Amino acid sequence: MKICFPVATDDGLASKVYNHFGSAQRFIVVDTETGATLSINNGDKQHTHGACSPLRALAGNPIDAVVVGGIGAGALTMLNRAQIRVFCSQAATVGENVDLFKSGAFQEIAPQTCGGHSHGHGCAH
Repeated sequence: MKICFPVATDDGLASKVYNHFGSAQRFIVVDTETGATLSINNGDKQHTHGACSPLRALAGNPIDAVVVGGIGAGALTMLNRAQIRVFCSQAATVGENVDLFKSGAFQEIAPQTCGGHSHGHGCAH
């Protein structure tokens, strides 16, 4: 499975998961089967609020899931429509989250539960 993480800087598996999917400086994609990582510059980080285009930001790189510190409802909906599953980060770093993901510790975010702006949903921006 290929999992994408928004990050501010590429520190490999030690990268801290960024708190807002759309405005992250970079994405790190981890292949959970091989351990390989890919760093992608977020070319869509300067979008206006509500106008994030996550698939354009990921530049056509195939991914199966996204683990986020926070995400808006629009981006969440677009990712779900593209059959990309979205999960809330459960730890500070990419590597810690990969280990937790492999253990089955994640629940998928439904569009209505992560509408954003710190309203108590547990995964807001």
